[in-house]
Amino acid sequence: MDGSTSTGHTGATTRTAVQKAAMAVGIVFLVVGIAGFIPGITSNYSDLSFAGHHSNAKLLGIFEVSILHNIVHLLFGIAGVAAARTWSAARGYLIGGGAIYLVLWLYGLVIDKESAANFVPVNSADDWLHFLLGVGMIALGALLGRRHVDGVTGHDATVARSGRGTGTH
Repeated sequence: MDGSTSTGHTGATTRTAVQKAAMAVGIVFLVVGIAGFIPGITSNYSDLSFAGHHSNAKLLGIFEVSILHNIVHLLFGIAGVAAARTWSAARGYLIGGGAIYLVLWLYGLVIDKESAANFVPVNSADDWLHFLLGVGMIALGALLGRRHVDGVTGHDATVARSGRGTGTH
């Protein structure tokens, strides 16, 4: 068994907490990515552009979006659902994805929102959402991923804690 899922005598598959978290985050990103293409959920839908700060479309009337921004959400969602297949991929998705969102938060803070540098596009609401996503995803990956390693004993625990393991047992 690879430790990412287990099967009982019923044949049902169970996932670790970090895998469930990656799946949930991935599904949320998929929903957000799809919602960005739905008029009504996205205000000023007729202003939706491929990229750039001239896209006045706003998801829920708050978060600036573009076709590129929506595609990024969809790709992050697909990655989360795919990563949920194994413990190590789920943990990596949450921590790595969280780090990416913290970089996006910093990027949003330092760029001129009216310049070509704002190609995603982002506004202040996006910036603070990116901060919360970054911190939240890293926390989920670190805390839920750590519990998996804590449950491993003996030689496997030594390997897992050294970072050489794949998070399986």
